[in-house]
Amino acid sequence: MAQVHGNAATNAAAPGERTGLGRLIGAGLLLVGLVLLALGAYLGPYTYATSTPGKLTVQTCTVDYKYRSTASSSRKRTKTRWCYGTFTADDGIVKDLNAELKSDALYQRGHVLEARKTGDTSYELDSGWVGAVAVGCAWWFGALVPLALGLFFTATGFAFGGASDVHRSGQAAGQGLLRTVYVLIVAGVIGFAVSMLVVFFT
Repeated sequence: MAQVHGNAATNAAAPGERTGLGRLIGAGLLLVGLVLLALGAYLGPYTYATSTPGKLTVQTCTVDYKYRSTASSSRKRTKTRWCYGTFTADDGIVKDLNAELKSDALYQRGHVLEARKTGDTSYELDSGWVGAVAVGCAWWFGALVPLALGLFFTATGFAFGGASDVHRSGQAAGQGLLRTVYVLIVAGVIGFAVSMLVVFFT
């Protein structure tokens, strides 16, 4: 008489469970990508378009030091430059005698900085539309990586299995999808790097 082993059903169900998990992970990555796209639009062009342009007359600048503990006995030190003074909007309507913003240098008293009021008490240096678009692009290109991986996982159900699963997922995806995923990832990495360079130099 043939015997039916109890682990046969379990083994048969395992690939299906992995596929479902892979598609769930893919959906999560797609959601992350969409959130990054939205953040890029908000933190870049939208914030710049809705902020108030003006000038900050420096009263004083300071350096804020922070120490981070490391595995070794030494500690890493980071520093942030802050400038304080009077912000006056270009239209003359807004004026703040106690404005502060992160600065790229320590300026002398009386120096005038091009600045923008981005909130009730928040200010930033005015880097122009180029800088604002570059900030948005950095988020948008960064979003291409989770979007590409999410597309791959959702289409194939791949969920970090063994070598056979990778091969099977590659066959299921097809050359067209794999090429699209590779292009999106490469474009995302290169675009993010270029965007950050533009942000740094503007």
